[in-house]
Amino acid sequence: MKSNTLYRTENGDKMLCGVCGGIAEHFEIDPTLVRLGWVLATLGTCSIGFWAYLLCALLLPSKSEVLSA
Repeated sequence: MKSNTLYRTENGDKMLCGVCGGIAEHFEIDPTLVRLGWVLATLGTCSIGFWAYLLCALLLPSKSEVLSA
């Protein structure tokens, strides 16, 4: 069963904190596209994308926390 909650991935699609991998799983798209979009957003907004990623990494639960609840 698919959860409606955004979460961070723990392995497989994880590169840094798993934020982009979790977003990609939620929307069922390629994680590389999410990562590319995030980099472009960071460069195009004078690092706001970086701070948004950091905030997501701190606030989003991990996949195991979502699925066990």
